[in-house]
Amino acid sequence: MIFKVSDYRIHQSMDIAKELGVKAVIFHTNQIPNFRLSSYLKNWVDRNERYWRNLLAQYPTLCIYIENMFDEDPCLLRQLAERMADEPRFGVCFDFAHAFISQTSLWDWCKAMQPFAYHLHINDNNKLEDTHHPVGQKHLPWELYNQFIDSIPKEKRPTVLIEVRGYEELETSVSYMKEHKMYPFC
Repeated sequence: MIFKVSDYRIHQSMDIAKELGVKAVIFHTNQIPNFRLSSYLKNWVDRNERYWRNLLAQYPTLCIYIENMFDEDPCLLRQLAERMADEPRFGVCFDFAHAFISQTSLWDWCKAMQPFAYHLHINDNNKLEDTHHPVGQKHLPWELYNQFIDSIPKEKRPTVLIEVRGYEELETSVSYMKEHKMYPFC
């Protein structure tokens, strides 16, 4: 039943996106953190590849980006992205703040996601919680963001969403990014 409801909601999201004429829809990985059973890990990659390929075939005008959420490391998302590399409408929504609070270094996330990141979510946090603070207001090492962006050819740089809680926080983020010449304001 959980699969049926989830599938229904995913199709609803895709139908709405198609009706609105948007380019892409973002879904979270939703893998179970700390669940290291090898059969679960292999099955997660296999089932996700089948599911997303099937969905892309049903919606030929839309892209799908999978976002890291509770992932402790980039391994499964990277494996899925590698398997889906032949599908130009599939990519990763790399959430910097989610990666920052994981058990893996942010730079390791950056290296793993670099070839597959089509879209970015950015905000700041205290390295403990996903607080969605304005960019530059907490502990995220923004010099890594710049290094990550610089490692991507200009023609392949991802789109960016500053994911904060309000307009004032968005203004604060944009001001910080302009002042520090951060992509896409450089």
